Amino acid sequence: MNQVYNFSAGPAMLPAQVLKQMQGELLEYGNAKASVMEISHRGADFMAMAQKSEQDLRDLMGIPDNYKVLFLQGGASAQFSMVPINLLKGKTKANYAHTGHWSKKAIAEGQRYCDVNI
Repeated sequence: MNQVYNFSAGPAMLPAQVLKQMQGELLEYGNAKASVMEISHRGADFMAMAQKSEQDLRDLMGIPDNYKVLFLQGGASAQFSMVPINLLKGKTKANYAHTGHWSKKAIAEGQRYCDVNI
C-alpha cells in the first residue's frame, strides 16, 4: 500500500497495525460472532468496548473521573450546539476558551443558549 500522509484536522491517520486490527474486527468483533457494525449499541459487547475506549482515553490523557468523556458523531460543528443543550441543565452561563477559529464558532453557537464567559 502506498502511504498517503494526511495533515488535515481530521480524520487522522492511523498506524497500519491499527488498521489491520480494525479490518479483522470489522467482520467479527471479539466473541460477538458478528461485525462490530452489526452489534447492538445497547448490547454487552458494545458496552464493554465503549467502557474500555473511555478508560483507555482517560488513561492516555489523564482525564479525572469528575470530567465527562463524550464520544460524539457528526463533526465538531454539530456539537457546538449539542454541548450547551445537553450540559447546561438549567444553568444560564457557560465558560469557553477562545483559542482561534473553531472556538470562535463554538462561542457563537453557545451564545444562542446561554450567557458565555470567555
